[in-house]
Amino acid sequence: MLQQTSSADLTAPRATRLAILVPFAIVTLIWGSTWLVIRDQVSSVPPSWSVTYRFTVAGVAMLATALVRRERFALDVRGWLFALAIGLSQFCLNFNFVYRAEEHITSGLVAVVFALLLVPNALMGRLFLGQRLGRQLLVGSGIAMAGVVLLFVHEARADPNGGREALIGIALTLCAIMSASTANVLQATETARRYPMISTLAVAMLIGAGIDAAVAFTLSGPPVIEARPVYLAGILYLGLFGSAIAFTLYFGVLRVIGPAKAAYSSVIVPVIAMLLSTLFEGYRWTPLAAGGGVLTLIGLVIALRARRPAR
Repeated sequence: MLQQTSSADLTAPRATRLAILVPFAIVTLIWGSTWLVIRDQVSSVPPSWSVTYRFTVAGVAMLATALVRRERFALDVRGWLFALAIGLSQFCLNFNFVYRAEEHITSGLVAVVFALLLVPNALMGRLFLGQRLGRQLLVGSGIAMAGVVLLFVHEARADPNGGREALIGIALTLCAIMSASTANVLQATETARRYPMISTLAVAMLIGAGIDAAVAFTLSGPPVIEARPVYLAGILYLGLFGSAIAFTLYFGVLRVIGPAKAAYSSVIVPVIAMLLSTLFEGYRWTPLAAGGGVLTLIGLVIALRARRPAR
């Protein structure tokens, strides 16, 4: 049965519809919580092994989902190369850089710097996908980035690590951003739409986990895992919620609204991360942090109400 569509739904920008806003909100809430969990993951286990376990769990979960849904796995050469590119850029390089960044700077500062994902997503979307940057999107982006700057200044001041450590952490985060942006733009191409999402993501995650394991063994030696219940629960949470569920929803939204708007999940994530830190870590808001959070939210609303960029 076809769902009846109201005239308001027909005239509203696609990004404001519930089909976009609900998964967008879920992804943002999930990823806003993962920074705290990642910090615990790198406390005693080499980062690359923690990343390997995360995407092994995620890949197996996606594989099981695809089998239940009876999605086909008939990838041609182009499909395998696409899955390899996603596995390498998103599920290997991106997260290996992020996990290592949290060894040098606070999780809050990593989350704030990662909000810059909006910039390469928008630029590469224009360069490779021909998507124009509308005035409303640019205005919203400018306001949100002003908020990110305030959050960055606040977190940089509060970071207990030295200047050299901060520079290393920020550099690693920037490498993660470029890796993630590459995967984001790939997911917005016509090639991505040629293959079922669930089964393709399952293959990409398992390929990524395999590369992660090779990197981990090369850099850190044989597998290391911690039997601590909190660590194991963190692996399951990051694998199932932070990866299998979140990436399925995120890439679905990205294919509709484009990589520039989809990157706003990374813009609002620092605010969510700080709210959770307030509840669980005693984070104290300053006028600078509050101002940054408010500007980020205002920019988000303006940008998401813009119509999808024309090609």
